[in-house]
Amino acid sequence: MLRIPGMPLLPGTLFREVNKVYYPKSQTLLNFRGIPMLSDRQHPMPVDPAGAVVDISCPPATAHALYPPRSGPRLPPWLAYDKKVLSFRAYFKQTLQENFHAPYMVRHVKIYYYLEDGTLEIHEPKVENSGIVQGCVLHRQRVPKPPPCENESLSIIDLNVDKTVLIFDRNYHIVDCDRFTRNFLNKRGIVVPDPVMAAIDPAEAVRKRGQARASNPPEKRHPFAQFLKYDRQILKFQAYWDDRTDMGDVRKLEVCYYLADDTIEVKEAHIRNSGRDGPTVFLKRGRLQREFDGMLLPGQQTPVTLLNVLGSSRNVRYCIDPLNLGSKEILYYSQRDLQIGSVLNVYGRAVVITDMDPFTKQYYRDHYGIAEFTPIPMPTRSDVCKPYDKSGRMLPPFNGWGSYEDSAGNCMSIVIKRPKTDFRKFIKFDRYVLRFGAKMLSTIRENCERIFVISYYMSDDTMQVQEIAVRNSGFLGGVFMKRTRVLMPGQEKFSCKQPQYYRPCNFFIGGTMSIKDFIFHLVSADEFTLMYMEHHPEQFPHCNIELILEKVRKALEPRMAQFVSTCVPDCTDLEKKMEKRTVFVSFESLKGALVALMGNTISDHEIISLCRHFSGEQAPPNACARDKVRASAHLEIKRSLWNGRDELMEHFHHINPTNKPFLPEAQVRSTLRGFRMPFTLELIDNILSVLNRNDCDDIEVCDLMNFIDVSCTKGCDMPPINYAFELCPKLPFQYKGRVVDFGCFLKALNLPLNLPSSNAQPTNMIGDARILPPSDIADC
Repeated sequence: MLRIPGMPLLPGTLFREVNKVYYPKSQTLLNFRGIPMLSDRQHPMPVDPAGAVVDISCPPATAHALYPPRSGPRLPPWLAYDKKVLSFRAYFKQTLQENFHAPYMVRHVKIYYYLEDGTLEIHEPKVENSGIVQGCVLHRQRVPKPPPCENESLSIIDLNVDKTVLIFDRNYHIVDCDRFTRNFLNKRGIVVPDPVMAAIDPAEAVRKRGQARASNPPEKRHPFAQFLKYDRQILKFQAYWDDRTDMGDVRKLEVCYYLADDTIEVKEAHIRNSGRDGPTVFLKRGRLQREFDGMLLPGQQTPVTLLNVLGSSRNVRYCIDPLNLGSKEILYYSQRDLQIGSVLNVYGRAVVITDMDPFTKQYYRDHYGIAEFTPIPMPTRSDVCKPYDKSGRMLPPFNGWGSYEDSAGNCMSIVIKRPKTDFRKFIKFDRYVLRFGAKMLSTIRENCERIFVISYYMSDDTMQVQEIAVRNSGFLGGVFMKRTRVLMPGQEKFSCKQPQYYRPCNFFIGGTMSIKDFIFHLVSADEFTLMYMEHHPEQFPHCNIELILEKVRKALEPRMAQFVSTCVPDCTDLEKKMEKRTVFVSFESLKGALVALMGNTISDHEIISLCRHFSGEQAPPNACARDKVRASAHLEIKRSLWNGRDELMEHFHHINPTNKPFLPEAQVRSTLRGFRMPFTLELIDNILSVLNRNDCDDIEVCDLMNFIDVSCTKGCDMPPINYAFELCPKLPFQYKGRVVDFGCFLKALNLPLNLPSSNAQPTNMIGDARILPPSDIADC
């Protein structure tokens, strides 16, 4: 049987092939290489004599052929054009019988043509409150052409821009199409014109003219929407009420305007010792009237107007005025009426606004464009009490019971309270103790030989004095004075002024202090005390190197040659020698020279600070052994079963995309801590101290990764130790300042030496000074 493409499967459209005599059945099984198997091969599609591909299962299509022979799609239309739709914008005119101003109305629609089966669908976009049933105007179907071609259906050739199509006795004029439709038709040789303007709808024009003539209705303000928008937003104004009568005064007020509900509240700020006490609410929160003529009598103000009463006492009917002509409109204050200088009528009291807070100024600046907010002064009376000043308050004298703070607390409040301590200071300076060695100054010779240690606790400014026992001295060592605060001498005990106690700035080597009627002379200090004072020169002027150098520079400027000759007796050509050699002098020589020239104007602590700053001694080398530190690190890694070495290397590649061999120490430290490696802070410091570094003091990444690699080493026999103290002993350098770099000291003074020159041969000794070859350790 032969089937004609494009024709339905109906009687008369199938023709029998006369020449065909062999009718084989379809074979489903075959024998391939001796193996029986199912034949699922696709049979070749039949070809008609004209050369076009014929698909028996292809549904009929009403569109004419748009392609030359043997150039169309090989797939059937329902598969080749699946989900491909042509979209056109069009309109039609609907006649209006009930509206004589507009004979018709224009309705806009969209026409969809489905390429897979040649069906058509028309939709009208919905418009709110249009009064027309909109949506699907024509369901998807094949639309026949108008007579005399009613046997054919509309195709894509009949649809184009600026073309009128008759669909079921209704004319649709196409005005535009989408981009896909335009490209699809152009590729198939159909010219698509440019979009055209749609017809003007006269009904819409009449409706717009009616809306333009109508007055704009007032904007509806929903109170709940206002509440949600301006909740907790308050405009605050400073104001006053001048009530200077016989018993009155100028009342200081605060006007609060609540934006949430347009209510006003007035508060009063009582002046100290004004004689007024109690609640500060001057006006309860509510809407404030503009005009106030006095309080109304009962019955003068009613919600409605009663015209007449009809009926007897039992059956009474009321006649109410629906227009309410007798009522009076009440005007209330709004935010527009509140400005600096405005006078508010608060129920007969004239309240003048003088100033406003920053939020209110910004609100008026944003909403009303006001930029000038000059406050108005508030009038005062001559007999108004001055504001109370707590700083000038005089407390009664100290009564001797407890401390001065206890006595002051009894005067502050009726209920006795314990004096408050500075908790932040206690947490910051806890365990910070400054220790000084001292000797007692006394007329008794035995007391002068006693040795004391004065400890100053910075957390609470207390002091403690302990005596060191000396064998066969006759004095028992121990606590000489318990920990307490000590008053500075020269103060009256029973006084109104707050007493002054010893502070850290009062301690320095060479100074004297009176403690409980005993005079102590400070002769030494421990290393922590000296380092702390040197790191805080703003608190300890005797450790401020700049101030000390300025003092020494002024004192030695006229006698610089004498000072140099005192420190270095053979000082001829010292400047040339210092360029080639490093000159060191002892602490005793420099101290003797400074004391001889400056006398009591320089203290021992200042001399010690100078010698420590220009010290020529070297700190001991690092005591960390690389093998011990590595063994300790491997022990901690194996103990915690840490195996994140690959992730650590990946992170180093992430932060170092250029693969630099060295990274800063701070970045490496943060990476080790961020990966939660099983190392304590002390062990991390020890590891970073033994790694390889470059000239910029950066750490080598490869050395670090090899250092923590436990796969290439055997098990270590490192016992568990305290990494903070035993692995790398960190002993302080306690011999700093015994030898002074005299060249750096003279360079810091920056004074001309004015020394005599000589052609004598250089020697290795200049008086008690040593001349050493130049080294990189002495850095000026």
